[in-house]
Amino acid sequence: MRGRSLIPDLPLNSAEADDGLTIFDQLCLPDVPGLPLMRDACGQWFRDIVRVAFGSWFPGDRRRYIRDILAMLPKGQSKTTYSAGLLLTAMYLNQRPRAEGLFVAPTQAIAETAYDKTVGMVEASSALKKRFRTRDHIKTIQDLANQSALRIKTFDVNVLSGTILFIALLDELHLLGKNPHTPKVLRQIRGGLEKTPEGLLVITTTQSDDIPSGSFKDELQNARRIRDGHFRGKVSRALLPILYEFPEAIGKHRERWGDPANWAMVMPNLGRSVQLDSLVADWQTEQTKNDQAIRIWASQHLNIEMGLGMKTDGWAGAEFWPGAVDNTLTLDSLIERSETIVIGVDGGGLDDLFGLAVLGRERGTKCWLSWSHAWCHRGVLSRRLSIASRLEDFAAAGELTIVDDRLDDVSAIVEIVGRVKDAGLLSCVALDIEGPYGEFVDALAVIGVTEASEEIVGIGQGYRLMGAIKTVERKLVNGTFVHARSDLMDWVTGNVKIEPTATAIRATKQNAGDAKIDPWCALMDAATVMVKNPDKNPEFHLHFA
Repeated sequence: MRGRSLIPDLPLNSAEADDGLTIFDQLCLPDVPGLPLMRDACGQWFRDIVRVAFGSWFPGDRRRYIRDILAMLPKGQSKTTYSAGLLLTAMYLNQRPRAEGLFVAPTQAIAETAYDKTVGMVEASSALKKRFRTRDHIKTIQDLANQSALRIKTFDVNVLSGTILFIALLDELHLLGKNPHTPKVLRQIRGGLEKTPEGLLVITTTQSDDIPSGSFKDELQNARRIRDGHFRGKVSRALLPILYEFPEAIGKHRERWGDPANWAMVMPNLGRSVQLDSLVADWQTEQTKNDQAIRIWASQHLNIEMGLGMKTDGWAGAEFWPGAVDNTLTLDSLIERSETIVIGVDGGGLDDLFGLAVLGRERGTKCWLSWSHAWCHRGVLSRRLSIASRLEDFAAAGELTIVDDRLDDVSAIVEIVGRVKDAGLLSCVALDIEGPYGEFVDALAVIGVTEASEEIVGIGQGYRLMGAIKTVERKLVNGTFVHARSDLMDWVTGNVKIEPTATAIRATKQNAGDAKIDPWCALMDAATVMVKNPDKNPEFHLHFA
């Protein structure tokens, strides 16, 4: 916010840092009229990265103190061009014979962009043309002094296996979030760099235009923990995070991150490779289009993470959902704190999530307390590849259970219902009136939860949920609704789309098929009952059309 460098003061090897920056500064920008030198054309933010890349190497100790650099910047900040110059500088200073440097990217075309920039820098210098031989047919730059090579390699485990590296550039990591092979390939790259004490991995990326998932999410969360000083446990590889993101107070509110006065915070190359007036015009144009266009523009140009509060036609409560987290709330503590509990259930098809919401009313305060979980059949992972890695993340966090053909979801939910009933707190189980719940209702009957006992209530969908939706929105704002922390619920809440009708509203999904909302619907089913202020032992029967 103050315009200072994102790189902290580090005890660098000044001689190595200066040598690296001196070489880098003499390179030319190959695609700019006049071929300006990096010392004049490159933003200071990246020249600081160059100093760290080379100054963290102490040849006397044969030790590199920073092994990974992860830089996340918006589109247009010249990160690929500058990184190409960093790799060429490393190639120039490399003393290891017959070693390899790599350009790696999600696609061959992206990797070729960095390669082509490097070739242009070589061809712009008579001295570098004597030192390096470019072989475009095999996308390789060969060092004639020591036979080392800088080349493109496909993002594939078999291709990268066994490689001994001194440097590697992995560009556009966010595009690999949904690739199930990414963890293995990253291990291969890092394994190759571990074979050389000077090995350095440079990762550059923009934010994802979808909610972060898979390896991109893992790498980003690790970088944020290190940046924020919250890292727990042993650090196996020293990573320098350089993340151009808005502070949370700005990044969560569109009226603030959409203000061009704040954009310089996340655009370190503003005034060089990107100009504010053209960006403003572009942003104004995108706002006249659909929600998808706004999401993509904000993620790519401002590093806005997709999620809550980003959808213009999304649920109004999504904006206030993050501020309603109760970090102490678990299923156990919810049962202890509640005077009555409604359990909502929604979904259950083999292509859906089976969503559960336990909604309690707190003793004394009357505040609503919410805890959620979901189940899915293993087959969803193969049928919905676009969300498979995200579902596996939720499962690893304990927020989702993946079941096989035995469909243990029903028995697990019945067990939770039984716990609440045994505690004397069950008001009822609220079900989508049209859902596939025959097996579930039969299982509930075994523990004495039946329609006859008025402990199963059918909930109408569509516009009939409007009262619950509006009530939860208001309670989120006034602080009388809190929920357990859950990435799963963050995701499904962000997937909700509100469609107005002539006289009401109804909820649906942002994207058919892949954007699941079943656990959110389960919460609305429970809220539909809770708005009636039920007792734990209801003496009334609720009728819903």
